[in-house]
Amino acid sequence: MTELELINRYKQSSLRNLATARDLIKTGHFDWALFLGQLSIEKLLKALILKESNQIPPHIHDLVKLTELAGLKLDQDKKDWLIEITRYHIQARYDDIKYELYKTATAVYAKIWFSRIEELILWINKRF
Repeated sequence: MTELELINRYKQSSLRNLATARDLIKTGHFDWALFLGQLSIEKLLKALILKESNQIPPHIHDLVKLTELAGLKLDQDKKDWLIEITRYHIQARYDDIKYELYKTATAVYAKIWFSRIEELILWINKRF
């Protein structure tokens, strides 16, 4: 697989995750929507890392670290958002802490954070 094909695969997968997350918001599955929103950002950042560095991105989920590796400059608000959104990766995957995300992810909370996820995706996409 060529580098361009891999970049496109990351981007397409990111779009699928985002579309599914939007559907989950509509159906009230807010915890899983936030998890897939995090995953969408992660894949888009990995595509950008590959594009900018010609290096396979690391197998990590820390969105701040991935943003730095992609060469994006973060203001404090975006950094704080990415720190919070990174938590969704962990919280949605492990049953012993998944319940905490479930309790936190009310409709109001999820809509605020999902809006931020979409804003970050637009910001990252400007680099392509």
